[in-house]
Amino acid sequence: MSQADKSAWCREHGVYPLDLEKWLSSATASLAEPEEARASPQASRKDRKRIKELERELHRKDRALAETAALLVLSKKVEAIFRRGEDE
Repeated sequence: MSQADKSAWCREHGVYPLDLEKWLSSATASLAEPEEARASPQASRKDRKRIKELERELHRKDRALAETAALLVLSKKVEAIFRRGEDE
């Protein structure tokens, strides 16, 4: 790719040419690393398992937060209804 084409591509995708060069050198260096430096299949499996556990926990907490918010809204509505009844 010529310098002009590279600059045009970078402008189009919102990337600085220096960042593109850094990414290229980083990718090339990581591919050149020895096999021992990469994660083992067991480590990858453990990482995936941990990620699933964290996602499950996050989903549970998200549901609990939604339920709490719904209960808060309902309690405020009930409170408003009973206040209106007392005013009459």
